Amino acid sequence: MPQDPLSERIRMKLVERVRGVFNDVEGGEQPVPVSDDALFEKDTPIRMVHADIVGMMVGGIRGLLLQMLHPHALQGVLDHSNFRSDMHGRLRRTARFIAVTTFGHRDDAQAAIERVNRIHAAVGGTLPDGSPYSASDPRTLAWVHVAEATSFLAAYLRHVRPDMPGSEQDEYYRQFAVIARALGADPVPLDRREAEQIFRELRSDLATSPKAREIADLVLTQRPEGAPPAVQSVLGAEAVALLPPFARSMLGLERPGLGAFPARAATWGVGKTLRWAFRQN
Repeated sequence: MPQDPLSERIRMKLVERVRGVFNDVEGGEQPVPVSDDALFEKDTPIRMVHADIVGMMVGGIRGLLLQMLHPHALQGVLDHSNFRSDMHGRLRRTARFIAVTTFGHRDDAQAAIERVNRIHAAVGGTLPDGSPYSASDPRTLAWVHVAEATSFLAAYLRHVRPDMPGSEQDEYYRQFAVIARALGADPVPLDRREAEQIFRELRSDLATSPKAREIADLVLTQRPEGAPPAVQSVLGAEAVALLPPFARSMLGLERPGLGAFPARAATWGVGKTLRWAFRQN
């Protein structure tokens, strides 16, 4: 059946706008090409989870909020990044790394991993209490990974596929572990049970602080260029709703009340629209 011309124009405009959010179009950056020789096969759990834009945005915000509760991860951001002045750029680079390692050619994925490892090797310093930190520390990297993995999967289950079989959820962790181990993280979960266990174990490393709350506020109030403010607001609200209660308390975020329902409905609607636009592309 022929595509309605107006509908097609709307669809392509939406695709173009979304790609502009995630890619430095003005700098000539193009979306990561999907390769048949990627680290992971087509239609496997990690590629399905990481392909959903809204799920990844909600999960990404949740994961970043959790990561900032780790003093070492937080201090690395404060000392070695321009997060405050170029948060959109940092988020773009993170999104691109995930895209390359999930969908890109395996050689490009390996090159991206090696590049991040070189960057991490140069990131270190001293915490406010005088103790040293390093971005290459396996336990710190383990928290960064488990915060991301649990968040991406939680958002996918909530907004895309709540009936995803447990075996596929476990496979998602096994696949994502390939990247985490290559980055030097340890321990790394290989299934849901291990993810819960490691999450609980590493929670003892977390700490609240004014700086963590400041970064959380920046994350939730940022407005990426090209992203409608209303959309970003509901995605942030949904990410907060998905946080564990202890994390909301540590970050000084209010527990979602009745306002969580409109945010969830709006997020569902945005996700459905984007899946329509990109399914045909």
